[in-house]
Amino acid sequence: MSLSADRPALLVLADGTSYRGWSFGATGTTIGEVVFNTGMTGYQEVLTDPSYCGQIVTFTYPELGNTGVNPDDEESQRPQVRGAIARNICKRPSNWRSTQSLPDYLTQNNIPGIYGIDTRALTRKIRMVGAMNGGISTEILDPAELLAQVQAAPSMKGLNLVPEVSTSTVYEWTETTDPHWEFSPQAQGMNGETFTVVALDFGIKRNILRRLASYGCRVIVVPATTSAEEILKHNPDGIFLSNGPGDPAAVLQGVETTKQLLSSEKPMFGICLGHQILGLSLGSDTFKLKFGHRGLNQPAGLTGQVEITSQNHSFALSDDSLSSEVEITHLNLNDRTIAGLRHKSLPVFSVQYHPEASPGPHDADYIFKRFVDSMRESRTAAKTAS
Repeated sequence: MSLSADRPALLVLADGTSYRGWSFGATGTTIGEVVFNTGMTGYQEVLTDPSYCGQIVTFTYPELGNTGVNPDDEESQRPQVRGAIARNICKRPSNWRSTQSLPDYLTQNNIPGIYGIDTRALTRKIRMVGAMNGGISTEILDPAELLAQVQAAPSMKGLNLVPEVSTSTVYEWTETTDPHWEFSPQAQGMNGETFTVVALDFGIKRNILRRLASYGCRVIVVPATTSAEEILKHNPDGIFLSNGPGDPAAVLQGVETTKQLLSSEKPMFGICLGHQILGLSLGSDTFKLKFGHRGLNQPAGLTGQVEITSQNHSFALSDDSLSSEVEITHLNLNDRTIAGLRHKSLPVFSVQYHPEASPGPHDADYIFKRFVDSMRESRTAAKTAS
């Protein structure tokens, strides 16, 4: 495609490395942590996933925007990334579901992007040096001037971004996965049972809510600041801890609330940030990964079976700090970091990956059934005891 009509743009990393390219999306300047995602598809899911709040995402797949965007594939009400980086951009998408081009969508939502740079070289740099802050600008084309702004920005470590993405009001979610896209016979055979789940929103994805609803859950979504007392007033069968952005160790209120909820002995399930917060509440520590896990093909497992999973996180639980009451159920098989855990006596478990991912592998969708089974067993035990 011709670049002659596109506005020049500049990308500068915190170490002073700079890349010149062309603008797509909004004009202006944006600062965030530069990371990369290796998925060959699913860019709209990535852009609208609240877990990417505060980050500028490099897409390693060289073609971006070919299928456009559409309202059905949004994981939240708007794009959550600070910026986007691509090799090539499609301005005229071709897909029967498309309602808008990617550049127009980002322009409408005031998200800057840069394309035409060597994304392979940028990804190799991040892998070697680590994720770092960076800036994209169409108005500051002097690398030294943009670098000064980048270096003044706060590090992701120690940053609590949950307040930027959590709901401000309580609401109920009832929408299930569209029958045309339903892929799990387990979800279709729930026999009309209904379980009340309170979802603590640290930046929840809509597809998580759809999968919970598809498995027979009445989902009440509450703000991240909701107290344990208020959560338990809903008399939930189970409690869900959602995904979200930033440093889990900085989400102090969420960790404290989870500690208090553990004493209720209700079934609890966490994904991604929720997994990390659950681990912290059980006494573990977290640490920042060099460049994180972001893609659709991360192998996870422990013994006997490997799941191909979708992952998106910068932090992980430290295995040498786990309580003796907790056991590891999954490891990321690329680097052996913790990808799943469960409590030995309480009906509590979590995974570091996204079993709901779509597009993405469906290997781990059974985990939603495991949560439902846990709530069913807890309900049955309560009836027996009474």
